[in-house]
Amino acid sequence: MQTTAGAPILRSELGVEETSESDNIVRWDGERLYVEHDVYHNGQLVHRKYRRTVTEPVARALQAIINRAQQ
Repeated sequence: MQTTAGAPILRSELGVEETSESDNIVRWDGERLYVEHDVYHNGQLVHRKYRRTVTEPVARALQAIINRAQQ
């Protein structure tokens, strides 16, 4: 299921409105946690499966959930 990730961002230096869509699945590549996004400029796909790193607070929350499940 694809979901829109936040409001469009105006990239004035590029003259475009940037939006993105994600399935919101957190992935691990062996080094970092990330979520894949498809990035659009003015509605046109410019980057498929762009990897955005999960923030530290989100990573800590996931770690706490995993630790509780292992007990």
